[in-house]
Amino acid sequence: MSAYRKEQVLAEALTPVKKDPLRVVAAALIVAFGACLIAAIQFATQTDQKTTQRDYIQYWVIGQRLIHGADPYDVSAITQLEEQAGLGSSQPRISLSPPAVLLPMLPLGLMSPRAGYTLWWLAIMGCLSVALWLLWRLNGRPDSRIHLFGYAFAPAIVCLISGQLSIFLLLGIVFFLSLLKKRPALAGATLLPCMLKPHLFLVFAFVLLLWIVARKAWRVLSGFIAALAVSCAIPLLFDAHVWQQYFSMMTSIRIMHVFIPTFGMVLRFIIDRNAVGLQFLPAVLGCVWGAWYFRAHRGDWDWMRHGPLLLLVSDVCAPYGYFTDECILLPFILAGLYHSTRLQRSILVLAAINVAALIEVFSDVNIISPWYLWSVPAWFTWYLYSTRNRISTAA
Repeated sequence: MSAYRKEQVLAEALTPVKKDPLRVVAAALIVAFGACLIAAIQFATQTDQKTTQRDYIQYWVIGQRLIHGADPYDVSAITQLEEQAGLGSSQPRISLSPPAVLLPMLPLGLMSPRAGYTLWWLAIMGCLSVALWLLWRLNGRPDSRIHLFGYAFAPAIVCLISGQLSIFLLLGIVFFLSLLKKRPALAGATLLPCMLKPHLFLVFAFVLLLWIVARKAWRVLSGFIAALAVSCAIPLLFDAHVWQQYFSMMTSIRIMHVFIPTFGMVLRFIIDRNAVGLQFLPAVLGCVWGAWYFRAHRGDWDWMRHGPLLLLVSDVCAPYGYFTDECILLPFILAGLYHSTRLQRSILVLAAINVAALIEVFSDVNIISPWYLWSVPAWFTWYLYSTRNRISTAA
């Protein structure tokens, strides 16, 4: 393709497209109807015992315990409750979510496992749909359906099947990117879901703090602190000792001694299994890189442009995480997709990576298997390839 043609294609892609409001509403209604239909089918075919085989059950147990004022982190009580629901002799599922983010699980305490799973699935599906719609808007509302790839993104599919809450984290990040310029305090508050798994955002959070100090964006920080304070207070209304119980549970289960497929964990297991600090070395190096990256682009810093790469590096350097957590990478996946289609580049490599990941998942490879180490570097490599011109220009 000639340079002139590339510029013409790029200009056409960046031209805002007027959308018929009726078509947008009709499309939203079709998606909502499809989601409700799937949820109804699931409710009709699910049993309480089947729901115990999904990650969702750990959130249902927390809701059940907390809504009745009981310790939501009592491992023996959790195991007993899951067995009563039909888990049998399988490994119990224990949630490590801190008390600050237990609010979404409270409604589950009023429902049976099957009814709760239906509501939980609808909530996850709704979060994914809203996130994709917002990402489409953030990328200039192109006249394409590229953002629908999010429904086929392997980590997102696994979250929908298993009931994993990582999609809540994705929505929080996307809301932050959407609201930052006009409503910074609200943008800071929408980062609260990231507290579900803060270890995934160490580099991102470090650079965000540097940006807040450099730009004096205190409203972003105050919005987050206010949301965190409210979220911390609500569980205390049901269980005054919930924080002590959380730290007691984290001490007793020795989570850091279980192998999780991250590069920090691999480094630690190769050098010294007892040296837990080695697990955080990639995150420390990532923060050093993040400080350099922010300094290099401080003058023209744009969270929509530079933020996705920070998310990716945060995931690569995370000391703890699973394949399902990679759904937070959708902002940079779609950014690369849009950039590739504007320049008429092939997206077959991304499709191959996604298919390979789906094959691995549906082949019942254990989620903590080292065979999942390849996925994040694969997404990372594809992103650098698909946006190579833009990255080199920015540098």
